Amino acid sequence: MEDEALRTEVALFRFGVISELVASRLEPGELTELIYQKSEKHWNIPGSHRTRVSAATVRRWLRLYERGGRELSALMPARRCDRGCSRTVDDETRGALIRLRKEQPGWPVWRLVQALAEKQVITPGTTLSLSTAYRILTQEKLDSAALHKRAPVDRRRYEAEFPNDIWQSDIMHGPLVKGTGKRRKAYLIAILDDHSRFITHGEFFSSEKLESWLQVFRQALLTRGLPRKLYVDNGAAFRSRHLERICASLGIALIHSRPYTPQGRGKIERFFRTVRSRFISRLDDQPDTLAQLNERFQHWLETDYLHRVHSVTAMTPFNRFAAHLEMIREAPADLTDHFRKEVRRRVSKDRVVTIDGRLFEAPVQLIGERVTLLFNDDRPERVEIFCKGQSCGLLRPVDLVVNTLVKRTKNGGEEMLAKTTTANDNRKLTTCDYLKLTTLN
Repeated sequence: MEDEALRTEVALFRFGVISELVASRLEPGELTELIYQKSEKHWNIPGSHRTRVSAATVRRWLRLYERGGRELSALMPARRCDRGCSRTVDDETRGALIRLRKEQPGWPVWRLVQALAEKQVITPGTTLSLSTAYRILTQEKLDSAALHKRAPVDRRRYEAEFPNDIWQSDIMHGPLVKGTGKRRKAYLIAILDDHSRFITHGEFFSSEKLESWLQVFRQALLTRGLPRKLYVDNGAAFRSRHLERICASLGIALIHSRPYTPQGRGKIERFFRTVRSRFISRLDDQPDTLAQLNERFQHWLETDYLHRVHSVTAMTPFNRFAAHLEMIREAPADLTDHFRKEVRRRVSKDRVVTIDGRLFEAPVQLIGERVTLLFNDDRPERVEIFCKGQSCGLLRPVDLVVNTLVKRTKNGGEEMLAKTTTANDNRKLTTCDYLKLTTLN
């Protein structure tokens, strides 16, 4: 840890882990729960091969940060004056361990230590613990990881040539929001343009489900145009068939990163680190609602991030995105239709198909057929039916009262009754008032 840049990187990482804990006023039980959640996550720890941080370590970082006056320097690793030297094992014991490892590369460390003790080659008065043996073998590159080291992976830095060539997206665990009742965690869903580092859209939600992400995606498409590629991880939301169909219908290549290799999505991860250090850490108080949190976040984006010169591109994200507006593909006018949900049903003998308990009438010729239904949650009454890849028009909701006034003919047609009927409120209504037959294409 002698490298100052690495010590600073480690301090920033540690602050990113505890930023949510120090930026919110938490009850003891809530603090314990959040610390436990963080200890269960996988992290990219600078200068370490480990991917987990224990709950005790998180608490120790919190104490260091508070005792250090909430300064970033308090989270920097301490320097070792005896780096590379063992304080409990002499050179003779160290050499014996190294020689035995070379003779028996397949033995576990505990067996090596046991064999040295049985042969009585450990210097009297010296204790060779497992942790010391692990450290010595790691320094000599004789640990199991080094002995079974895989071939290096050819990873290269990349950058899209133009705006909207590649979008990266991910979800970040945000601060707690008071809300009405128990405080709940907010999740930041953001989409970043790879070329310019411009945030096409970002918003906090109370859930990280697909429905929340699709709201962000649709808003980004409406305001920033269509990307050519969408680069995401392997989360359950991003592996859904619904998202695959949306991207395919819009001509967007959906690309997933390899499992456990987040390096390819480094730009969006770097943005999240910026959010933690420059936005969340500066929240004076806990927002009462998601609306308040999003209002502050949008203000920070527009006044700080989007107009701050990026250290790599040497331009602001806004100016770099706007420099090639001729490359932007506008979203289609029927964008909402591309986001429709898809369900498959079989038309029953009474011409009915069901969606979430809602009944719709299908054309007579589709009785018994397997059909596809497309609809939006915000317009559940508008359902389009497809059979064998062909659209058969829009369905109409079932009206049980109206169906009593329709006479079925032998050839499958319908005839309206000639008589009039009286409603419960004694108003005279004709059949045409009850029913307007539509012909489906």
